[in-house]
Amino acid sequence: AQYGTCSQRRMSVMEVLELLDQLVDESDPDVDFPNSFHAFQTAEGIRRAHPDKDWFHLVGLLHDLGKVLVLFGEPQ
Repeated sequence: AQYGTCSQRRMSVMEVLELLDQLVDESDPDVDFPNSFHAFQTAEGIRRAHPDKDWFHLVGLLHDLGKVLVLFGEPQ
């Protein structure tokens, strides 16, 4: 009920990707590059491996966006 209405906050995908760079991922704390880079890197790797599956490229880009919820009080 709390999240079903999507009324907490509205952001574009690019805004969320930028927010990813503000957090340190507990599962990978030693990474020296921004978290958004991982999203773009994943999408590009999928594009190269599966050029005919544009939906899959998008999934690669979006797969970690939920991590920004830690910036709003949710646990990792």
